[in-house]
Amino acid sequence: MDGLRQRFERLLEQRNLATETLEVLEAKTGVDKRYLAAGAATLLSLYLLFGYGASLLCNLIGFVYPAYASIKAIESPNKEDDTVWLTYWVVYSLFGLAEFFSDLLLSWFPFYYAGKCAFLLFCMIPGPWNGAHMLYHRIIRPLFLKHHEAVDSVVRDLSGRALDAAAGITRDVLQTLAHSRALITPAAVAVGPPLPLESTVAKVSVTQFQKDK
Repeated sequence: MDGLRQRFERLLEQRNLATETLEVLEAKTGVDKRYLAAGAATLLSLYLLFGYGASLLCNLIGFVYPAYASIKAIESPNKEDDTVWLTYWVVYSLFGLAEFFSDLLLSWFPFYYAGKCAFLLFCMIPGPWNGAHMLYHRIIRPLFLKHHEAVDSVVRDLSGRALDAAAGITRDVLQTLAHSRALITPAAVAVGPPLPLESTVAKVSVTQFQKDK
């Protein structure tokens, strides 16, 4: 318990949007920020367990703050925070892919969204126990280094086939358009300028009209 409390206190000493908000609330209310953080975590857990729209709230927690922190990391001269949030997004994307195939089954569990929110918070917390950093270096990176050459080969093969298919479709479309134009052109020539007989009849009609007048 002492170890968890020390980690919790060190987490509150980090400089980020959440801790700055807690400091502002502490200054206004006079309540210690540790109690404020514990109360907020308790309310969040209860809402995820029993509240309406738990899925939306969980997705907002896993997306909005990391997106904001990623923008700040891009604009900062320090590149270490870029690596931190790139690692988070890699883990988040793989988690979302796995969730896509299991969400219909897992969403029926009563503590699913609370567990999902806890996992996402675990992946984004700063410090050496950052979940995304641990998952990346222990699971994702070894698998990537083992299989990335085969994956690159498959991607190159699929890209070549896609380009060949696109070139074939473009060629067929151009040939179809050229054939259609060749069929339309003679008809346009056939209904072109009036025949000489039609022109002579028109001139005779005008002359007769002038004489009658």
